[in-house]
Amino acid sequence: MILTDTLIPDWVSTTNIYEVNLRQYTKEGTFKAFARHLPRLKDMGVEVIWFMPVTPISIKNRKGDLGSYYACSSYVQTNPEFGTIDEFKGMVDQIHGLGMKVIIDWVANHTGWDHEWTIAHPEFYNKNEDGTFKPPVENWEDVIHLNFNNTQLREAMIDAMKFWVDECNIDGFRCDMAMLVPLDFWLQARKELDAVRPLFWLGEFDQWGNDEPYARAFDVSYSWHWMHISETFYRNKLKLAVLDEALIGYQYKQPYHHIRSFFTSNHDENSWNGTEYEKYGDAAIPFAVFSCMWNGIPLIYSGQEIPNQKRLAFFDKDEIKWTSNPKFHQFYQTLLRFRKQHPALKAANRSVITWRIATTELENLFSFVRKAGTREVITILNFSNHKHKFHINDSRLAGSFIDLFTGQEHSIKEQFVIPAWGYLILHK
Repeated sequence: MILTDTLIPDWVSTTNIYEVNLRQYTKEGTFKAFARHLPRLKDMGVEVIWFMPVTPISIKNRKGDLGSYYACSSYVQTNPEFGTIDEFKGMVDQIHGLGMKVIIDWVANHTGWDHEWTIAHPEFYNKNEDGTFKPPVENWEDVIHLNFNNTQLREAMIDAMKFWVDECNIDGFRCDMAMLVPLDFWLQARKELDAVRPLFWLGEFDQWGNDEPYARAFDVSYSWHWMHISETFYRNKLKLAVLDEALIGYQYKQPYHHIRSFFTSNHDENSWNGTEYEKYGDAAIPFAVFSCMWNGIPLIYSGQEIPNQKRLAFFDKDEIKWTSNPKFHQFYQTLLRFRKQHPALKAANRSVITWRIATTELENLFSFVRKAGTREVITILNFSNHKHKFHINDSRLAGSFIDLFTGQEHSIKEQFVIPAWGYLILHK
């Protein structure tokens, strides 16, 4: 078991995260234009809005016409294409006014080639033998690597993060490629920034394959291993046991209270590896249900509620095509509101137990229960292209349950029917 240095705020256990690709979200690609979507997102049940980097993008060695969000030229300014600092602050106020929280993407490992520190503090960077700046890894030619052995760099980085907390009133950070930055920096940063006020920390790492205990510094991490396993499961028509093996493994890789985020898409996956429908096909929806119902918190990417079925360009303008009535708005609304109010759906909570259950369709139905006291939620996912009639075989379950999506009452002993690639959520 990994020890922890942080205390996760209680509200995190019932929250969800919605990632915003601001450039592609609207025709204008601005803070003001995005703000028009806030009432809709609130109605959908969104709790935390994560903005991909809002900082200005370097011009030197830029990729594409607009460049990568992740190649910044300053840590304490906004991208003028998105709007001003004051406009960002105004949007944050609107989000808070609706009862939601704001986190921003923080890229600590590297900057763009014409970041202001390249002139003022070239000693902040790792360099080649000839003294020139160098990218952190091969194929990242538009960014250069920061040197965290430099104490002054660490102080400057934390000061820049404090700017967004103090001046812009954000609620936390999503830390890009967190595992490439020394763990002791994140522990130092969190200690100093949480002293200002408690923040929410989402780290881009997966403790499954990382022996360095980054979970000590973050509230929530990624589930990359699960995402890759679930995609392989679908593509290769594997047995359900491979999903169980992945989930069991997480129990031994991080502290009990640390939370995983589950997702079927995000900015990297969509742009480079394909939409959730390219990756999961018909299984995209049952896996989306899993992301909301398993022991963790769901992460939803811009446009999944439409659903967006195209890969969004990463370095150029490629606007999301919104409809007046997104097809999956009510689907996510039902799931997100339900998981917020039902005590058995709290993530990483010792009063909640989660276990897999058997049905008479063991090969095709992935089924599990989450329980808190007398309150229970049963989730059944059909990972096959056939409708199934089945019974639930678990003596620990008794009485009547309500179907979340229809409101119909069912006896646990009755025969159930689930459509191909369908889902069933029962609760009491």
